[in-house]
Amino acid sequence: MPIRERLVLPEGYGRTSKTMSWESVRAQLVDAKQYWLATNRVSGSPHLVPVDGLWVDDLLYYGGSPETVHVRAVQANPNVTIHLPDPWKVVVVEGEVRVSTSSPELAQRLADLANEKYAEYGMQHDASAYAEPTVVHPRRVIAWSAFPKDATRFTFTG
Repeated sequence: MPIRERLVLPEGYGRTSKTMSWESVRAQLVDAKQYWLATNRVSGSPHLVPVDGLWVDDLLYYGGSPETVHVRAVQANPNVTIHLPDPWKVVVVEGEVRVSTSSPELAQRLADLANEKYAEYGMQHDASAYAEPTVVHPRRVIAWSAFPKDATRFTFTG
């Protein structure tokens, strides 16, 4: 469970008077169909792209062809930012991308979730597609739904 705190804002932005619950923010991450992924090109310029993904156990699992800019960018610099599409219910995730090895049970769970979440694509994923997934490990999440009243920072340790 991340550490939750009120977001301290610059003068003139207003004050945060309450915090959001991690459960409500997590639910938005789980339910999102797409995630805006910001990476850094080798040249230093930013790259932004929408990606499909699965928020499971407070990690974002996503993929892409090794030929895409975003995959090549995270190989060179694994620091990324994720933003959900809704500008009124803001969730921004800062973290690090790692390629990991899934247990057979986790790989099957991810395939089942992807088949349900993205059924309209007409594709069937099997566990092998998630044997070595690309995973965003969050360091910090910033969220609000009634800015500035509930602007909240969640910090992950470990």
